[in-house]
Amino acid sequence: MSLTSLPARGATPHSDAAAPLPTPAESAAYILQLGKPTAAEVLDRCRAQGRVAIQPRCGVGGHEEMKALLATLEAEASPDILTLTIDSHTRLLRFEEALRTLNLRPADLNGYPMVAHGWRRGRELNELVAAPLEIRHGSPDARTLFDVSVASGITSFEGGGISYNLPYSKAVPLADSLGAWQDVDRRCGELAEHGVVVDRELFGTLTAVLVPPSISLAISVLEAVLAARAGVRCISVAYPQGGHLAQDVAALRAIAVLAERYLPADVTVHAVLHEFMGVFPRDRGNAEDLIFYGALVARLGGASKLITKTHQEAYGIPDTTANVEGLRLADRANSPLLDFIRVDEDQVARELEWILAEVADLVEPLLARPDLIGAVVEAFAEGRLDIPFSASRYARSDLIPRRDRTGAIRYLSTGALPFSAEHVARNTELLHAVDGPDPALDALMRGLTGDINHFRHVFQEEERPTAATPVRVPVPAPDPAPVLTEPRN
Repeated sequence: MSLTSLPARGATPHSDAAAPLPTPAESAAYILQLGKPTAAEVLDRCRAQGRVAIQPRCGVGGHEEMKALLATLEAEASPDILTLTIDSHTRLLRFEEALRTLNLRPADLNGYPMVAHGWRRGRELNELVAAPLEIRHGSPDARTLFDVSVASGITSFEGGGISYNLPYSKAVPLADSLGAWQDVDRRCGELAEHGVVVDRELFGTLTAVLVPPSISLAISVLEAVLAARAGVRCISVAYPQGGHLAQDVAALRAIAVLAERYLPADVTVHAVLHEFMGVFPRDRGNAEDLIFYGALVARLGGASKLITKTHQEAYGIPDTTANVEGLRLADRANSPLLDFIRVDEDQVARELEWILAEVADLVEPLLARPDLIGAVVEAFAEGRLDIPFSASRYARSDLIPRRDRTGAIRYLSTGALPFSAEHVARNTELLHAVDGPDPALDALMRGLTGDINHFRHVFQEEERPTAATPVRVPVPAPDPAPVLTEPRN
């Protein structure tokens, strides 16, 4: 699929809900008179207060169901920012199919079809709740979705030309997705001129499982530089919790250092932690321990925001009650009574030093090039940039991550990444004790599976239930508005 074959920017489905879009100036005026803070203002306030903003994942197809879901989450958990997760048809610009499904079987949609509903309904959602809204989706070309979202008064928008292409799409050329996202970022610059700062969150989470910190942060640096050059004034860099305390804290703290090193001083940058997106424990108590642990990682790492999880993650799409409980649990980590909790600062400092050095190896040769988009496309083609487990033909996926003996994520294979000999040797040395010098394929696959199931092993949960050890499956109360968990969780 090429983006050039898809509908042009500004195309909207023919439906009763569709209406001509307001101009950027009109959308900005609407946002300014709403009387509620923007997402950027909420993030600034939480950082100044020394607390981590809490945000759920949520999205359903029907408009009334989406209203009920947002209202319930706000009334029962008071999240700082609320989410509209977008359906798969809209992500792929299949607007007519999204509209058809909405009209016939809205429950079949795995998210809210924003373009099909239209910006007037978007404003209804926005005016229903006090918290600002963010759009989470996964589209390599989000131009139409962005325009409808801004017209709805939504002030936070996730994604990027690399991070919302390579983890999700098979055949979208990088040059196309990077160009489409430059249009989104230029529109953010235009809105800033009208007095509205849109928070642009970058999906450094990538394929979400076993992502080495330096590759996550390097991709975000490149997307952030492109966004800042296009006029974006607020950037959130999202990082996926890997499962090793010192490494995760170091990665979160690295975001501020990288921002100072590579971005203009007038761009505000926030660190965001996605709670663990790998295999979740089945036991409710274990799952809740992991949720609270993730929230403490966000606090210790200085994150401005946390994207939460629920105790039902191991079983599929969580219900609303579980989402409320997950939000409340994560927010407990903001308690001032927990100020005594500390991390090994020497270990964090060592991890931070290596992360920053590896990121520099990856991004600095590209940032020196006059055409950054061209340099990024070329680097992925040659393997000098890469991500593990990619769905795309435009990434080599030659990287093989593994956990070392402490649980930290390292590179078993660096592919063609331009790491220094010292950095390659360090990763090799740390993993030698785990895999030996040349692990056989079956041993490697068992090791990778074990690494993905890391927290199941930590809690000593069985990989497969047996008759003697039945799994305790939660039976939630009937809920007309299940909450969509984002893909690749």
